[in-house]
Amino acid sequence: MERETLRAEVNLQRLYQQLLPTVYRAAYTYLKNPSDSEDAAQEAFLRLVQSRRTFSDERQVKAWLIVTVGNIAKDMLRRRSRGEVNLDDHPELPAPSHDSGELLAALLALPEKWKTAMYLYYFEGYSVREIARAMGQPEGTVKSWLHRARGMLREALEEDV
Repeated sequence: MERETLRAEVNLQRLYQQLLPTVYRAAYTYLKNPSDSEDAAQEAFLRLVQSRRTFSDERQVKAWLIVTVGNIAKDMLRRRSRGEVNLDDHPELPAPSHDSGELLAALLALPEKWKTAMYLYYFEGYSVREIARAMGQPEGTVKSWLHRARGMLREALEEDV
């Protein structure tokens, strides 16, 4: 029993080190605040530790964490209204390239479910089936979200041209 516990702790530590940057970035897309993003990421990992769920592989854990941190971030935003973050106050954050600014703004303007699906699909490389499983939705719904989100992004970017 002790070996099993030790093995689980080592595995959790490795997962934490490996997935924390991704979970933090996902939280930051919602919260736009480093402190709140760190809190949300920590809460997501705490929920993983407390969860009794079993996962088939690390990709499933990663998807679950991204969806969970998104839900935590939305809850945090609901509890308190936040103003815009002045990025000049945070020089440690990397600046996006000039070309990606319009795309990022359009992506952040998407409805939350669509934004999460797009993030998982395009930035993390998950399949529609994996996203559907992680978000608890039918595959057809996720396909619709991705289709509509791409359409909204296309329209937003064409308006800027």
